[in-house]
Amino acid sequence: MVTDTVLVTGADGYLGRRIAGRLLTQTDNRLLLAVRAADRDELSAKTTALLATLGGADPHADTDRRDRVEVVPVDLRTAEPFAGIDPRPITRIVHSAARTAFNVERDVARVVNVYGTVATAAFARRCPRLDRLLVLSTLFSAGRRTGRIDEEPNPAGAGFVNHYEWSKAAAEARLYGEYADLPLSTARIATVVADDEYGGVGQYNAFHNTLKLFFYGLLSLMPGDPKTPMYLATAEFTSRGAVRLLCPDVPRGVYHLAPGADEASPLGELVDLAFDVFDADPEFRRRRLLRPVFCDIESFRDLVAASQGLTASPLRQALASVTPFAEQMFLPKEFDNGRLRAVWPDYAPTATRCLVEATANRLVRTRWGRNSEEIR
Repeated sequence: MVTDTVLVTGADGYLGRRIAGRLLTQTDNRLLLAVRAADRDELSAKTTALLATLGGADPHADTDRRDRVEVVPVDLRTAEPFAGIDPRPITRIVHSAARTAFNVERDVARVVNVYGTVATAAFARRCPRLDRLLVLSTLFSAGRRTGRIDEEPNPAGAGFVNHYEWSKAAAEARLYGEYADLPLSTARIATVVADDEYGGVGQYNAFHNTLKLFFYGLLSLMPGDPKTPMYLATAEFTSRGAVRLLCPDVPRGVYHLAPGADEASPLGELVDLAFDVFDADPEFRRRRLLRPVFCDIESFRDLVAASQGLTASPLRQALASVTPFAEQMFLPKEFDNGRLRAVWPDYAPTATRCLVEATANRLVRTRWGRNSEEIR
């Protein structure tokens, strides 16, 4: 008998390993976990680390679970990334591998995010037993669009703020244009700012870096409209939702795996909330830093241009980290997630304000991960 197998790309990534962990505990499927490895030594090291994350290194862990996991090398930058994988037993694929930085270069984004997704879809077409291909995308695939964004393929022509957005939208367009025959679902995820509702941070991104700039007084301007809704989530919510969207009873299609427009919070309120947390810290209070002033996009661009002549200055470095996503802060969107709520009985995102407060508290106590032990 052929054992049902789930292939997870990017399985050693922040979300990939969490999705793999849930599949391991919630199903009896065999897991084929794809990671990028240059040679046997790197593959061995990544296998050991991944199995430890999933409980495979625990002698008391369920032996059956350990035996259901195989780690395989897949490099999406190559011509035939899945050449060594047998497609026959694969029933579901989760494509989570991607370059997710807002400042990713266009060529890198094209190769990994666009061509890599197309290569995954082409392999999926070779899997005779496939019943679901779930591709993780992003809410930012909407680009410069504003207003209501429905759970459906994005129309062309809106434009994009950075190459990351462009690449994820381009990947979606290729999927729904060339691979519509596949049992395809797309999960557009929100910005993941914490592991769970308690605010632990296992991976830092633009959200955390911007708060760090504010905390240390390296940025006094905030580009954006204070009323722009912010869509933030936890890794726990996102991985639970991804596993739900793999279920056979869930219809295919586009899902906004994120809080809905009625659950998002305005940018200005979240900045104020973060500073309320900062103000409780004695070191921050001693610096007497003012809260950032919101500025229009033209003023921000002028400031960025002026900073280019300041070689290696903290201001230039600070602005460089904010610039790739700054324009999105002026483009309010209302993401509908009615399809997600309809298929997920356990839908329950952490309230945005609670999430930001918990995450900011953890960031301050650990000084953005610098302290291994939390400051009490």
